[in-house]
Amino acid sequence: MKYWSTGEVSKQRNISNRTLRYYDQIKLLTPSYKDDYGKRYYSEEDLFKLEKILILKSLSMPLEDIQHLLDQLSYKQILISHYNHLQRQLTELETSISNTSTLINLVSLEETLSWEKLVELIDQSKQSEKKWMDFFNDDEKVHLENNLPNLSENDYLTAQYINLIKKIESCITLTIPPESVEGYQIAMNLTALSKETFQGDAQLENKFWEIRKLPSEETGLFPISNEVLEFVERSMDFFSKNKD
Repeated sequence: MKYWSTGEVSKQRNISNRTLRYYDQIKLLTPSYKDDYGKRYYSEEDLFKLEKILILKSLSMPLEDIQHLLDQLSYKQILISHYNHLQRQLTELETSISNTSTLINLVSLEETLSWEKLVELIDQSKQSEKKWMDFFNDDEKVHLENNLPNLSENDYLTAQYINLIKKIESCITLTIPPESVEGYQIAMNLTALSKETFQGDAQLENKFWEIRKLPSEETGLFPISNEVLEFVERSMDFFSKNKD
């Protein structure tokens, strides 16, 4: 039978000699063999037991509870518990990443965003998330879910829409009318993005645009000012009349 010394186990499993000695003292993990000098040696069965301990410990389980459960749970049961724990951690991490992306995009949209306004927008998005979906049939929902820009993602399409909104707000601040070179360029870029988003489905595009103009409290969509929406409509009308 093969045995591993304390030093070998410590190195392989990244656990200190002191911890291994402590586990021996409390009879949580007693090595199968000790020589005349008290040197500890672990069998393969001991190493499997150690692995079970390390997994249960990663689940934040106290050593006292581990000691009671260790012989009651199979290695497979412990692995399943560990898998479920990792899945929960993954979900929390994905949520954290999504929230961080939302914050990044919100700050990009409103550079002078106050903390109170930021909290208001985040709370609103949580409370009324995806109410706009109720306005569409199942096929439309699938298409929009897969193609609409999303503040919780740092994708190219979302970044382009954010950039256009900022350009529109800049034009409004500088009193540049929609019926201008700048307005024409914005409308042209918006038309290209809309084609990519709605894949040429003009009916769905118009339907979404009408819903986009509803109060954000009803739709759960990111609130866009009436001035921006009006600029979009006028610039798109100007582009349509002059594009040829």
